Amino acid sequence: MKHSSLGGLVYSTESGRMCPDCRQTVASCTCRASAKAVPAGDGVVRVSRQTKGRGGKCVTLVKGLALDSDALAVLGKQLRSACGSGGTVKDGVIEVQGDHCDAVMAALSKLGHQPKRAGA
Repeated sequence: MKHSSLGGLVYSTESGRMCPDCRQTVASCTCRASAKAVPAGDGVVRVSRQTKGRGGKCVTLVKGLALDSDALAVLGKQLRSACGSGGTVKDGVIEVQGDHCDAVMAALSKLGHQPKRAGA
């Protein structure tokens, strides 16, 4: 195995942590910032209910929001407080504990999104 295929310099005693892709310091890295700025999602907001793999517990899922991670976390907080339940944001999907599809769709409509009901 060649040394060049290992990814390059990771740490330098002069400047600290280095980005293995662009070989700049982490503070001045441009490749990570451009990858983080692109929001995930196709723009169609889908609200669905899921119980599979959750021990029989119901979870409301919101997928397809074209928001960055910070805005997604804020929206998740607003939806959870509107429903009065807990939840989380994982991999661009907002999860709200319980069957709150109607309340989530109403809250999303009020915030300017156009949600669609997915699943049965």
